[in-house]
Amino acid sequence: MEQLLKISRLIDGFNQRIGKWSSWLVLVMIIIGTWNVVGRRLGQLIGTNLSSNAYIEAQWYLFDLIFFLGAAYVLNNNGHVRVDIFYSKFNRRQKAIADLLGTILFLLPFCIWTIIFSWDGIITSWQILEQSPDPNGLPRYPIKSLIIVGFSLLILQGISQAIKSVAIITGRIEAQEEENGN
Repeated sequence: MEQLLKISRLIDGFNQRIGKWSSWLVLVMIIIGTWNVVGRRLGQLIGTNLSSNAYIEAQWYLFDLIFFLGAAYVLNNNGHVRVDIFYSKFNRRQKAIADLLGTILFLLPFCIWTIIFSWDGIITSWQILEQSPDPNGLPRYPIKSLIIVGFSLLILQGISQAIKSVAIITGRIEAQEEENGN
């Protein structure tokens, strides 16, 4: 179990770094979004187009990056929405059982199926080097690849969450925390 907990900590650390890095993209997205609005209005006043489809699509792509790269980070930090009618009344072990079942029965199958069903469309997008249909738009094939990346990160984090849940259920995490003085 100790080896699995080490793997869990590696996955957690990896997704923490990716999540914190992707959080900075929010600022970039806001700057581009602000420019899109200001540039469009200012451009109308001076008679010159100061915005473009590329900027608008860049804003969408940044949102995609934030969403796909940040989902595992949010899961690791227990930030996903859940129905707390029963869960909030559960003790730590009961919560771990619910989390383990949710991960095994819902999260992991959903992520795997999403990757499987997206695979052909992503491959086709790369084969044809899919571009935006809008003038001056961005390529679509790289951003579509984030579906696989994001859901793979969620699978890894789901595995980490399952390891931690099993450790809580079996009493390994509490014993380990007492040994470490936590």
